[in-house]
Amino acid sequence: MSNPLAGMIGEQLELADYYADFERNFWVATSFWKLERGQTFAEPGNASWEAFDGGDWDKSLDLLEADRPALREYHERVAALGVEPRRVRIVEFPITPYLQWELHALAIRDECGGPVRVLPATGIADLEVGGPLPDVHTVGDEVMYEAVYDCNGVLKGARRFDGRDGVRRCRDLIVSLFDRAEPLADFFAREVAVLPTPHLGRRRLPDGYLERAGRPRPIRS
Repeated sequence: MSNPLAGMIGEQLELADYYADFERNFWVATSFWKLERGQTFAEPGNASWEAFDGGDWDKSLDLLEADRPALREYHERVAALGVEPRRVRIVEFPITPYLQWELHALAIRDECGGPVRVLPATGIADLEVGGPLPDVHTVGDEVMYEAVYDCNGVLKGARRFDGRDGVRRCRDLIVSLFDRAEPLADFFAREVAVLPTPHLGRRRLPDGYLERAGRPRPIRS
């Protein structure tokens, strides 16, 4: 399969502009579908990720758990609008330390009303002949964003697409992947809960990274 974004012309948005544009569109949308393909990112400004990056695994998990009430309230608010955000997470083996952390975060999101399903990368090999699928999310029928990261894996902005046919084509691809993916709860119990504590070896980012990069805190994935 060729890149699903082939032929589409996107508008490059800086991070603050992307966040603002996303908020305007999300709260009036009828659907939200997200495909997460990358295996290693960094989320400075996220207290749990920073604890993980600093080597305190137990604290990072405690902080994720502390966010559960707010996450449940958020998904209740979204559900009241008639929207159920759905995500497909592609996983390569062995699972990277970052992804091990993120899957814990996604497990809580899944339990709070944001369904997540998992596909192994081997299961989409036929779709990636021309390269990895992009990290994209569709908002309704007419808007889509592709996440753009810097060399350290930190979100720095997004490309915005609004061509109805292209957005629907990508949304239909995500829907098809979701339909054949495994529920996160089952995958988590079998593949993630049994993993030992991850060890990074060194911190991924220095203090003050976002401030020096001129980006808002925190990074929201």
